[in-house]
Amino acid sequence: MYYMLREGWVCQFLEEDLKTALPHRLHFKDAEKIRRIVDMVGNFANLQDRQALDYGLNIGRGGVWLQLTEEQYALLKTDGSWMRGKSRS
Repeated sequence: MYYMLREGWVCQFLEEDLKTALPHRLHFKDAEKIRRIVDMVGNFANLQDRQALDYGLNIGRGGVWLQLTEEQYALLKTDGSWMRGKSRS
């Protein structure tokens, strides 16, 4: 997952090749939402990984590896129409 600060936080998901973007993006007002995603499905091995996340959030951009289930991955491969109408605060 790549994240950047642009009038709020935008999270873009990439295939394993790190070139092909998945169609669904997430938008958040608060960096804490990114921390929650990473806490749930992040692949942090040590303190250095956590510090890298913090650094990326402080400078406004970064990326992390996520361990997604097949269902989570399938949802990200959609255009997000299943999410329209739901709150994304």
